[in-house]
Amino acid sequence: MTKDVWLPIAADEIEGLPEGLHYRFWNGGPEFPADPADCAYYVVPYMKGPEVATRPLAGMAGVEVVQTLSAGIDHVQPGLGLLRPGVRLCNARGVHEASTAELTLALVLSSLRGVPGFVRGQDREEWRDGFYPALADKSVLIVGYGSIGAAIEDRLAPFECARITRVARTARTAAHGPVHPLADLPALLPAADVVILSTPLTEQTRGLADAAFLARMKDGALLVNVARGPVVDTKALLAELETGRLRAALDVTDPEPLPAGHPLWHAPGVLITPHVGGSTSAFMPRAKRLLARQLTRFAAGEPVDNTVLITE
Repeated sequence: MTKDVWLPIAADEIEGLPEGLHYRFWNGGPEFPADPADCAYYVVPYMKGPEVATRPLAGMAGVEVVQTLSAGIDHVQPGLGLLRPGVRLCNARGVHEASTAELTLALVLSSLRGVPGFVRGQDREEWRDGFYPALADKSVLIVGYGSIGAAIEDRLAPFECARITRVARTARTAAHGPVHPLADLPALLPAADVVILSTPLTEQTRGLADAAFLARMKDGALLVNVARGPVVDTKALLAELETGRLRAALDVTDPEPLPAGHPLWHAPGVLITPHVGGSTSAFMPRAKRLLARQLTRFAAGEPVDNTVLITE
């Protein structure tokens, strides 16, 4: 029997897809392209939110693989209990590293060098000269050291940072050096000039950057969040920003999208981008290559890559 594959990208736009599978296009529209019960491989629509991501799961009695096109999987986790045991959930490792790491460096450099103020000054025809902080000689702490965290460190390498410290869920040794466990954060935060959050959103990391976390950051430090909004306690961050003790650069917020009138929009020392870490010209070619590779393995009966969990 031919297996259905649901794709949020038209199959004729993806080179290298294997024959022998029945490709159905669905990018989150109100009508399903076919009976969800016939779907064997479900590629979740990108950046459509949890409601769209999980909508067909209850009917996918025969699905074998659920594939996200994002590095995070938090938007599909609410629906995983609807699936039978043994379904593989795969993420998009290899797709977003370049884009997210680029934006991270842009946020760090823009915030340190005062670029938002220069833009406002240009709008007002004001010449805002003076001395501004540099990334050179700063100590950087990367919290969340998966493939995106490692890509961020790769791009930090030419900037003559004084020190780069890595933190992940558990301790290990990576190509660039030792990785500390999350339990070491209280001791590491006071020495960091820049703290970059690139961790997945899990029960362990939800609210990780709370009042106690932020209080341990040094005066004048910069918090950069390219992970998920709920990793940071927004109320606690606002309290620190309003005193001027900390600065922040945020590609993600909680709530998100950030509604008009929210105090975070106009908090002092904050730079906000609208969750665009992965949505660049680099996304589509990498996503297509990932899908061609994954579906070729699937059609051949081989284990797929990037499995982050198997339903029980």
